[in-house]
Amino acid sequence: MHRTPFSQFISRAVLTVRCRPPLPGVTALALLFSMAWALPTLTQDAAAEQARWQAELMQLLLEIDITEERQTELRQEIAELDSDRAALNQALIETNQNVQQLERDLDLIEARMDALIVEEADLNRVFRERRNVLAEVLAVLQRMGRAPPPAIIIQPEDALAAVRSAILLGAVVSEIWTEAEALAVDIERLIALRQEQETERALVIEAANDMAEQHQRLELLVEERRQALDQTGESLRAEQERLGALALEAQTLEELIGAFEIENGPDGGVQLAAVEPGAGAIEPGLPLLFGEADRISPALPFASARGLLPRPANGDLIIGYGAEDDLGGLSQGISIATRPGARVAAPADGWVEFAGPYRSYGNLLIIDAGGGYRIVLAGMERIDVQRGQFVLAGEPVGAMRSPQVAAAADVALGMLRPVLYVEFRRDSDSINPDPWWADPY
Repeated sequence: MHRTPFSQFISRAVLTVRCRPPLPGVTALALLFSMAWALPTLTQDAAAEQARWQAELMQLLLEIDITEERQTELRQEIAELDSDRAALNQALIETNQNVQQLERDLDLIEARMDALIVEEADLNRVFRERRNVLAEVLAVLQRMGRAPPPAIIIQPEDALAAVRSAILLGAVVSEIWTEAEALAVDIERLIALRQEQETERALVIEAANDMAEQHQRLELLVEERRQALDQTGESLRAEQERLGALALEAQTLEELIGAFEIENGPDGGVQLAAVEPGAGAIEPGLPLLFGEADRISPALPFASARGLLPRPANGDLIIGYGAEDDLGGLSQGISIATRPGARVAAPADGWVEFAGPYRSYGNLLIIDAGGGYRIVLAGMERIDVQRGQFVLAGEPVGAMRSPQVAAAADVALGMLRPVLYVEFRRDSDSINPDPWWADPY
């Protein structure tokens, strides 16, 4: 591993301490203590360093791109997919799973990096607290270096000075060595921390490149799906216009869903074509992601899917079901802080009942899961599905907000996290989604 001149110097000084040489090692000790005394000026506190690191990461994720050659290869891969719906659905689900895994990997790297930054800041705080002691020891070492104790064999007339020096050294050298050994351990750990940080930065670059490729592949697959729907779903455009007018009339989410219940009946199930009930069903107890990709109706009744649904997005739960929300009321769903630009997947099989902007919800997606159950997703910057479309659990349906490059340079990543709102409803009431997740938040 390549070592900087600073690392090489410290290693030599530490080796001097480890070997406990006689007095000629004073010079190395003095340099070691002087470097430790100056160390706090080289680093920032943990909060400032974490903010700088997060901004650096966000800038990297926004600016990194894949080569034109690789983009061409991805287009060819997708063009070679079978034209049937199952192949496209399977590719969409698998690519979205890859994206979400890369998001989780980046979350872990960020957590490790934050821990390393905090540990480095703790070491620097120790150096700052010991600065006065280090300065005193350094002064003693400098004086010892300028006026070393006399050699009795060469100058026997200085025996008295030698005895006095021995008494003095016996009182201070032991303490100096103890301090030096502790200092050597701390400095070695500091060097290791900085090397670990460089390793984590290399992992970030690798993950960012992989994510850029997977994002590009997902975008091409979503476009392929959209074109396939356009070829067979021209009538959906008029339906979207009708839904827009309906959204303007409905004053609340309950009113909007109530209008759909009147249209579709209490059991729901928006279907623009006849389907075979249970087509593509899976074995009971298996996660929905393992169902047949060509199914055109839910693999199993939603009420039987407890503990099987995949998360719609990676992130941290910031408001749980029934907790107090930002408006002082009780939340009817859950709120998840995601990564900027995170992909959102359908949590369950179902028909898209509504997809578009709605009042303070922003872009709103309602999935009719059948049997009177509905899933509400809000807060996305973009929705990639349309009214009447049947979506599978794990299939990408939208994307969260991505920050602008200029903003990322000035604001920490944690302050840029968009929030996905998820609500489960049965008939006219919201229900707790927690029992349904295969991997709870």
